Amino acid sequence: MKITIAATLIASAAAFGVPKAADVAKASAAAGAAFVIATPAFAGDFGAGEQVFNANCAACHAGGQNVIMPEKTLEKEALESYLSGGRNEKAVMTQVTNGKNAMPAFGGRLSDDDIANVATYVISQSDAGWDE
Repeated sequence: MKITIAATLIASAAAFGVPKAADVAKASAAAGAAFVIATPAFAGDFGAGEQVFNANCAACHAGGQNVIMPEKTLEKEALESYLSGGRNEKAVMTQVTNGKNAMPAFGGRLSDDDIANVATYVISQSDAGWDE
């Protein structure tokens, strides 16, 4: 009886195409490659951007908020609504470089690399959700 059950299970597994270890490895590699391809490439360095943000932006934008214009936060939805050019690194870099309304221009104070790094940080944080 046990042999009959085992034989039935093996036959069922074969019928449903239980993948071989090599097939699983190939599928995993393909999925990993697809993830790398689908992940957005950021222009700057997140860690360096966090340092630049904390030193230059956090006074007004701590936790992704805005102490001057409370509705214009650095949250994903607000950036999509209020940022000229949409919510992307290029638009953040333009805003940081040139300033707008009450926000001063940082183009003369920060290097292009610093601005790219802070843009990466802002977009990444808006995706992940800011910690208060």
